[in-house]
Amino acid sequence: MILGILSRGPRLYSTRRLKEAAVARGHTVKVLNPLDFSIYVEPQRPELFYRNKPAPNLDAVIPRIGASVTYFGTAVVRQFEQMDVFCANTAGGISNSRDKLRSLQILSKFDIGIPQTEFVRRKQDVLPAIERVGGAPVIIKLLEGTQGVGVILADSIKIAEAIIETLQSAKQNVLIQKFVAESKGRDVRAFVVGDTVVAAMRRTAQGQEFRSNVHRGGRTEALELSDTYQQTAVRAAQIMGLQVAGVDMLETSSGPQVLEVNSSPGLEGIEGATKIDVAGAVIDYVSDRVQFPEMDIRQRLTVTKGYGVSELPLPGNSELLGKTIQDSGLREKDIVILMLAREGRNISNPRTDRVLQAHDRLLCYGKLETMKQFLPLRRKRKRKKTVAQPDVQTSSG
Repeated sequence: MILGILSRGPRLYSTRRLKEAAVARGHTVKVLNPLDFSIYVEPQRPELFYRNKPAPNLDAVIPRIGASVTYFGTAVVRQFEQMDVFCANTAGGISNSRDKLRSLQILSKFDIGIPQTEFVRRKQDVLPAIERVGGAPVIIKLLEGTQGVGVILADSIKIAEAIIETLQSAKQNVLIQKFVAESKGRDVRAFVVGDTVVAAMRRTAQGQEFRSNVHRGGRTEALELSDTYQQTAVRAAQIMGLQVAGVDMLETSSGPQVLEVNSSPGLEGIEGATKIDVAGAVIDYVSDRVQFPEMDIRQRLTVTKGYGVSELPLPGNSELLGKTIQDSGLREKDIVILMLAREGRNISNPRTDRVLQAHDRLLCYGKLETMKQFLPLRRKRKRKKTVAQPDVQTSSG
């Protein structure tokens, strides 16, 4: 395999370890600066140039795109995708993970724990937003901060208002997030490769610092995650569209809460804490996928007019309840069930003798017009109660 590692720092620990692991397995490795590419766009001929020469022929790339070059870096990754070069993480997945608000919005649709979070722009909306997430103390985050930079703990509402006003005046977008006191300055980093957590560690903040990031001096220790935490980490990564990810979670009495999903997770801290060859696990996964690549069905299926992929939820009054997949009649209507979601489990290519139950969700491919007949009517969502704004007294003098 000829592997490209997209990195601006060939001497960085993570880049070096990935290269070492690939070379040790007999692969050819090229470390390429993503900013040195030129993107050539023409019908049926997507190409890349590297330092004004045709880019090397690669079987796969591992993107290590820094936050400061996300836009151009993801454009390069996207071009590799169009050239049918396997990318360990897609451009869409990287973009999703880089914006904290976008990533939480995506995760919020699913049954995955996340901290209560608000995003506001108007000054008069700040106080109600703080109250809705539980009041002070409160966490304030820059949307695109990394390694703990741009994460502030405000002990009081007045301090929170002042910080937010200052950041907004500097044209910074900020999130207001519930402070989970029971986490006690600790979080969990799960390193996900494909559908497996290959390593995990607990990070603990030191001294008066509440941020547990390794770059902030956090202490690390190896951790054996429970099935619940492993499943949450893998699901979060997959929902974000990432195959290689570092998923940060808080440990709470109600279960894991996902703080962030990182598309370029560092290897130094987790390999040092766990003594696991995480870099090797990444290389092995990429090598397997190059030999047996998955197809992007979204691009392939849209060329068939009237056909597509859709999810069919089965409410309590569905006509399909109590029937087996074989007897449901869906196949005769040109609808194929690709996956059945039930009680937090995803069952791929379910057996035809499986009986359909209330609240199942069927991921199907087939005629879109036919599938519409099985969709339940949308109910109006219940609106959250608004927090009454306090009276503001003004004085003149």
